[in-house]
Amino acid sequence: MKRREFITLLGGAVVAWPRLARAQQPAMPVIGYLSSLGQAISVRFDAAFRRSLSDVGYVEGHNVSVEYRWIADRYDALPAMAADLVQRQVAVIFAVGPPAVLAAQAASPTIPIVFVTGADPLRFGFVASFNKPGGNITGIWMVLTALAEKRLQLMHDLLPKAELIGLLVNPASPVAEPQVREAQAAAHVLGVRLTILSAASENDFDQVFVNLAQQHADALFVSADPFFASKREHLVALAAQHAMPATYEFREFVEAGGLMSYGTVLTDGFYKGGNYVGKVLKGTKPADLPVEQVNKFELLINLKTAKALGLTVPDKLLGLADEVIE
Repeated sequence: MKRREFITLLGGAVVAWPRLARAQQPAMPVIGYLSSLGQAISVRFDAAFRRSLSDVGYVEGHNVSVEYRWIADRYDALPAMAADLVQRQVAVIFAVGPPAVLAAQAASPTIPIVFVTGADPLRFGFVASFNKPGGNITGIWMVLTALAEKRLQLMHDLLPKAELIGLLVNPASPVAEPQVREAQAAAHVLGVRLTILSAASENDFDQVFVNLAQQHADALFVSADPFFASKREHLVALAAQHAMPATYEFREFVEAGGLMSYGTVLTDGFYKGGNYVGKVLKGTKPADLPVEQVNKFELLINLKTAKALGLTVPDKLLGLADEVIE
């Protein structure tokens, strides 16, 4: 080969090599984010999720991509969202809330799934056991649906003369029935009566408060449900309009003007969930990651709302509160 031909060939190889190297670089992994919550309430939780990913080495837009899917109003949109994420061949699905977990499970038996859910993952068949989840799914249990007795006790402490309490549930939620059973058992122990009220869409809220007034209910107990959390401002406004004392599951209700909340710290669950997603992206199988439980609970009381309702919060409750909004 002549020297000029050799140099020309070598130059072509030098030019071609970077192109080949770029083509062989692994594609950026994609996380499918499937949430039973609305986008507006998710801002704080999404930030905790991204912070956790960053802490384990994954920065969105740099070495990982996230496809977000939040519900707008109803859970029946989740199966199509899950199917779309599967079609996009995401590396892992991060599923928030029982309806999203069920949709993700139905969409793929092979794509790794990491959940954050308030429902007992063993009771609902998400995993085979807490220590050995089995299959393609594991995650974080927020213990939201097992707190009915504690919430009712706190409401009883605040309203000791209350005789009839309305329990608001979402009939479209897979956790509605067990929450009703748990609340009824707790009400029996406390000697109060429950009236069950249903709302599957925001259009049902007005009728809920009409029914409460017609039945002369003394208070409202809003069950743990992602849909209610997404519509918290509307529920809180109606409770104020109808002068109805109400207790909720998330601090976001009290920050929006609600009377009282008791539940787990959601940002902790999302942070732990992001950590698990990072582990899966690094090659750990969901079956080898035990279900982790978030057991940090918080009680919030809004004294401004209590005053507007003409209520005096007992010192006992104020002493138990993690945060009091004045």
